[in-house]
Amino acid sequence: MDINQTVIIIIVTGIVTYMGWQNRALQERLIFWPPAIKQGQYERFITHGFIHADGMHLLFNMFTFYFFGRIIEEFYRQYLGGAGFVLFYLSAIVVAMIPSYLQNKDNKQYASLGASGAVTAVLFAYILFAPWELLYIFGIIPIPSIVFAVVYIFFSIQAHKRASDNINHSAHLYGALFGVIMTLVLEPKIIPYFWQQLLNPGWF
Repeated sequence: MDINQTVIIIIVTGIVTYMGWQNRALQERLIFWPPAIKQGQYERFITHGFIHADGMHLLFNMFTFYFFGRIIEEFYRQYLGGAGFVLFYLSAIVVAMIPSYLQNKDNKQYASLGASGAVTAVLFAYILFAPWELLYIFGIIPIPSIVFAVVYIFFSIQAHKRASDNINHSAHLYGALFGVIMTLVLEPKIIPYFWQQLLNPGWF
């Protein structure tokens, strides 16, 4: 019987997040804090992806991850074996945060947490396979996935420039980029397939 790695990741994330809520010192030890990483605590590149600020943060990320992770898990299992999807997910957590680290490695006021970068990588990998599939924003507003991708990237770039909230939009952008590039590297044939799907939405 195959183990659903998506569900396992969600369970582990939920448990670790809850533990962090109950133990502030633990959360501070796991959070992405560049000065600590600069001193050799490199595990924070990964551990920050398993803690979340609050229930909505956790629910939104894991809800999205559940629906698209199961599909992308099968793809990565075919190309990288049983642990392929976990490797992809953990790599996305790390890669999505590299620009943030380089920009803030001496900034003691900067900290980040959550799996948003990796979840965005999974979502954008999925969009390569189904650009016209409807996504439901907040569970009720339908939007084609390719339209969502364009709007999401545009919004993230603008929000990153403004830096007026506490959301790490840089992680979203680089997570999306990693998800697309890694998937295309494993299977370049997805490129012509994507264009074929893009030019034939099937609405007519």
